Amino acid sequence: MLLWINGPFGGGKTQTAYELRRRLPGRVVCDPEHVGFGLHRMLPRELRSDFQDLAAWRQGVYEVLDLTLRGYEGVVIAPMTVVEPAYFEETVGRLRAAGHEVHHFALLAERETVLRRLTERGLGRGLKRESFAVRQLDLCLERLNRPLFAEHIRTDRVGVPQVADNIAASAGLSLEPNMDGPLRHRLRKAWTGLKHIRIG
Repeated sequence: MLLWINGPFGGGKTQTAYELRRRLPGRVVCDPEHVGFGLHRMLPRELRSDFQDLAAWRQGVYEVLDLTLRGYEGVVIAPMTVVEPAYFEETVGRLRAAGHEVHHFALLAERETVLRRLTERGLGRGLKRESFAVRQLDLCLERLNRPLFAEHIRTDRVGVPQVADNIAASAGLSLEPNMDGPLRHRLRKAWTGLKHIRIG
């Protein structure tokens, strides 16, 4: 089974993916961004743009997830923003057509909520560090609200553990209980954020 967690940049995809990994036995996170980072590292800086526009990214994501789903017995979790319908079909749609059980979720929130989250993860630099995410925000929210990108989960007033609970329930999965108190949850969230800061 594949859980593809979509949403705007700053929408909580990575935090939710690692909350699911923490509380779900027999699971693995396969982050499609890493395919894009690899392609970017192969290109001169001046030729780098949105790696999703590269056919190699879409093909690579499909091949890696197809291989993982065929050879790994546990649940596979992929946190990745994809809002271009054609690219969605080349990845999520193609995996479904190959016979895989794919559950897709779009984490949605009000614009102000996402901007606040982007500010919080800017490590004191405000939204400057997240300029690409801010530029893409309105497009992401508009596209992801479309029926193609369902199932939609609103996250404005719901914490990461509850979002994970909702995803698991929709996919028919049982999570281990969340035993974190408020402080431990904040520390875990901060640690996950630090481990997944994009550099370069």
